[in-house]
Amino acid sequence: MSAISQKQVQKLLQKLSPQQIQMIKLLELPTIQLEQRIKQEIEENPVLEEEVNQEAKEEEEQKDEITMDDFLNDDTPGYRYHANNFSRDDKPYNVYITRGRSLSESLEEQIGFRNLSAGQETLAKYLIGSIEDDGYLRRELSSIADDIAFSLGVETTEEELEYILKEIQQLEPAGVGARTLQECLLLQLCNRPMTTPARKLAKKILTTYFTEFSKKHYEKLMARLGVTEDEFRDAIEEIISLSPKPGNLHNEGGSDALPYIIPDFILDNSNGEQELRLNSGTVPEVRVSRRYMEMMQEMAGQGGVAKREEDKETIQFVKSKIDSAKWFISAIKQRQDTLMRTMTEIYDYQREYFEDGDLSKLRPMILKDIADRTGLDVSTISRVVNSKYIQTHFGIIPLKQLFSEAMHTDSGAEVSSYEIKNILSECIREEDKRKPLTDEVLMDILNEKGYQIARRTVAKYREMLGIPVARLRKEI
Repeated sequence: MSAISQKQVQKLLQKLSPQQIQMIKLLELPTIQLEQRIKQEIEENPVLEEEVNQEAKEEEEQKDEITMDDFLNDDTPGYRYHANNFSRDDKPYNVYITRGRSLSESLEEQIGFRNLSAGQETLAKYLIGSIEDDGYLRRELSSIADDIAFSLGVETTEEELEYILKEIQQLEPAGVGARTLQECLLLQLCNRPMTTPARKLAKKILTTYFTEFSKKHYEKLMARLGVTEDEFRDAIEEIISLSPKPGNLHNEGGSDALPYIIPDFILDNSNGEQELRLNSGTVPEVRVSRRYMEMMQEMAGQGGVAKREEDKETIQFVKSKIDSAKWFISAIKQRQDTLMRTMTEIYDYQREYFEDGDLSKLRPMILKDIADRTGLDVSTISRVVNSKYIQTHFGIIPLKQLFSEAMHTDSGAEVSSYEIKNILSECIREEDKRKPLTDEVLMDILNEKGYQIARRTVAKYREMLGIPVARLRKEI
């Protein structure tokens, strides 16, 4: 048995401060979430308040204003943050905003009309909360039962949850709450009247021969079912009209169902001149409250030292809140500066693309390219790009779409991977669906066009485009 020994080891560790962590979190937030974060901070910190409107602000600036410099002898010239991001006429910019209920909110509203007890409705809402955005319930009912017991203090069984899940599966969109693709498709199909031979055959295929169907063994299926090619084709048409992800139908159902999409940047195009700016029209401007500064001055008196002990504690508390508000305002300013600095370089890099939105003009660009141009870390660029959008005259574009890998042609020219993906999409769109193109054939087509690309890269791009393998694209 080896002896236990102790060793002293010196390590150099880099630890982020709470302020740095908060700054990172602010940087990741898109505009709509930043608005909510600022309002939350205003609620939690009484010293922080929303800025008054421009007209009232000008009247206020004409008065004698007590600054933090006067009281705390701080070098910072002011404690208010102004997002100077409006056009010269200071009119609000019209942006495309789509909003509405989430899938879970819609389901919770519908479940209220089912014949469930109060306790069952509570369990139903917990189950709904476990349903993912695409409409599937991927967690085991036994695990959900354990979570309910732990978080709600309610004992339930898998059988009871199964009963309630069946109630949820009767809601819209059809197929919601399914645990497998087979169950999802059957829920949707059974929601339709079984009045045609095609639907009855489709149900039999999904119920009894789902594995063969998913592998597209069509000839074998027709033989086993004893049906003609036309009868089989009609049944397949019924099946492919179903949605493999019913939750997406909710998100595509119109403006009442779409989540918030507010662009973080706006690219104005006027008479051929383009102007890039932050979209901060909905983001509150904040400042340190005058009322608290005046209160501190009164308690401190002429000498700047509180006479009563309770006043000292109050001054210390308010000062800590003012310091927190000061840092928060500074962090927002830093966030806006970082976002604008990054987007300016992205715009400059992709200037030709931003003229008309032609994807063929999109230059190969990776995060490191922008990191090198801005002097920022790659991880910072990644946080700026993530979940952010820019509004242009040709639509609202996710920033992630602007980044792509570089590929080379036989002539040595550098092209974007978007160009390769467009060719792949076009080839697959025009292929004979009875004999779909394999990845190897697609590779040969690209090589003939001068793009030197490996088969595994073709497979990767095909998967990124959401296109299944050739076997699963086969039709009769």
